[in-house]
Order: sequence, then C-alpha cells, then structure tokens
Amino acid sequence: MKPETIALHGGNEHTNYGEHIFPIFQNSTYVFKDVDQGANRFAGKEKGYVYGRLGHPNADILIKRIALLEEAETGQIYPTGMAAISTILLAILKKGDHLITDSIIYGCTDSLFRSVFPRYGIKVSFIDTTDEQELKQALTKETKAIFLETPANPTMKEVDIEKVSEICRGYNSEIKIMVDNTFATPIYQKPIKLGADISMHSCTKFINGHGDVVAGAAVFNQEMAEQVQRMQVDLGTATSPFDCWLMLRGLKTLPVRMERHTKNAKQVVDFLRQHPKVEKVNYPGYSGLLSFELTSGFHGGKHLMNNVKLATLAVSLGYVDTLIQHPASMTHAVIPKEQREKIGITDGLVRLSVGLEAAEDIINDLKQSLDKT
Repeated sequence: MKPETIALHGGNEHTNYGEHIFPIFQNSTYVFKDVDQGANRFAGKEKGYVYGRLGHPNADILIKRIALLEEAETGQIYPTGMAAISTILLAILKKGDHLITDSIIYGCTDSLFRSVFPRYGIKVSFIDTTDEQELKQALTKETKAIFLETPANPTMKEVDIEKVSEICRGYNSEIKIMVDNTFATPIYQKPIKLGADISMHSCTKFINGHGDVVAGAAVFNQEMAEQVQRMQVDLGTATSPFDCWLMLRGLKTLPVRMERHTKNAKQVVDFLRQHPKVEKVNYPGYSGLLSFELTSGFHGGKHLMNNVKLATLAVSLGYVDTLIQHPASMTHAVIPKEQREKIGITDGLVRLSVGLEAAEDIINDLKQSLDKT
C-alpha cells in the first residue's frame, strides 16, 4: 500500500464489537483465563497482554502503522522522543563503549551525550558526519553505535545515511546506526532502507501533529527487537493508551499534512530569501522546518519573534499551526555558546515550523513584523 493508505489502514485490528475507530484500552492490567495462560505469557510462550507497562493494543497498532510507513518490521512507542533515544542506546551501549554523533543535534540529545553518558563510562565523539575522513578517523574498535539527526535541528544540515552506513559497516559490521527521522518523517525519508538499524521520532512533532501529546517512537527489524524491547520493560518507558490513540488519530493525516507543510514552507522560503533584511535561509527543500538569520542579528530576530501575530512563539515543531522560536536561548541553550556558534547556532538564528495556515497569511505575518524590525 502507498503511504496515504497505510496511514489510514496499516495494521488495522478490530475487536468483537464492530467498531470503526480502534478503541482506547485504558487498562493497567489484563485478565488470564487460568494460571497456565498467565505463566505462558510471562514466559513468552504465548502471545497476549499482561500489564500496561509491558504492552497494550493501542501501542501495538500505532507502532505497526509507523513501522509500515518506515518499511521496518517492528518497533516501540515511548513516552518521549528522548526516552526513545536513551532507552535504545542504553540497550546497545555499555561501559567502555564508544558512540559517534554529529556536532549538530538537538540540545537535549547533546546534553545526554555530553553530561550523562560519560558518567557511565560511555565515550562520545562529536564530529562532522558529512566529512568521510573525519568519520573514518573517529571509528575505533570500541565504537558500537552512530547517532545521526538528519535534517539536523536547527540548521537543517543533511547527512548521507547510506554513505555513513557504508563506511561504518566496512569498518565493523556490528556497529549500530541510529537516525532521528523526526524532521523528514517517513514520508520523505526511510533510514532503514538506506542502511540504518533504527529510525526514531519525537512523535510530539509531525507524527501526532496537533500539539496535544508528548511521545516518541523507534522502528527496527526483528533482529534488533529482543535486545531493545527488554530494555524498555526494565526502564519502564511505556506510553499510555490514550496518548497512543491520539497519535494514531494524528498519523492518519500525516501524508496530506506533510504535503501542505512542504508547499507552505517553500513559499515562505521564497519570501524570506528575497527579503532585504534576511541574510541567510536554511531549508532542505522538503518538510515544514526552516531556520534563518536576519542582517540585524539577534536584535532583529528577537524583535521579529516578539512582534509576530499569527505565528506562536513556542518551542516544538511539526504542529498544524506555525511556531517560531530562538534556538540559542531555548531548545539549544544547554549547549555552551562557543560550541553553538562553531556549529552555526548563532544568537541571531530563528527557527520556524511552518504550519497549515494559508501561506499568504504566514508570509504577511512575517512581513509585518520584519517591516517593524
């Protein structure tokens, strides 16, 4: 099936009640018909639900649908995108292991890798993953995983997943490659088809799309399942049935939303690139995310963000409505200033998540604010 059809029907299941919309299974626990059935389920000898933290129907149908869109075999739902990253990497890595990542990643991911992992004996190298020589030099016998974010937040830097996979597998076939696919979504990018082992999302963003859920997801092939799924059980990073139900509802419109996000973003980019007060625009050519700098730097960006009327000054992204924010003082504030500037996250950088409003109205809002700058 095509993505538009998968988003509506992929992994469909029904109960015996004849419902059209998959219901919310708001249970903390599940009933066994007898002791033997309970024992067999706990032992993994029989399929079925046991306890909400260990799995439930709403999480299952949601991850089946995301996996189908990603052309992966299976996956898991997490309470946040950061929970997805930390749970999976803790399943892969141990004391003495080495992780390679790009110098440009989401601020909280950067903080996890710089501040938390080293405390547990995990070494992390921050490099330019688009530089083949730098990547080859960073690989060691202790390297167990590569974490990529492409397009990257907030500079929109793109990494060639296929090339990175080829280099890493050529060095050591056991290295696991993990990609944060939040910005591109499976509509525009399927990391596992490009050689990655794991593709993950902050479902808070485009997957759900409506600003009413915080959650994460990761998909992978069956060979990764046992290693990764056990860690979720042990850490307790489960997601509520209601949140999964909301995400399944949002996912239904993902393909059509992404089409509109992209159409609008391209028009906004055209406007910004022609505006005399805009110095630079970063946009990969798809999806609804872009960032830009004004000729007046931080002062101009601050004035712009304080004077928009339609766009909402708020973090996060991928919502149906347009959001604007300041990475250096908000989403990437945890990264030291010197490091931020080195990788292009200047005090003057503004990030815009283009929504589904009429493109003309979004542009008019930016124009009226720019005219006051």
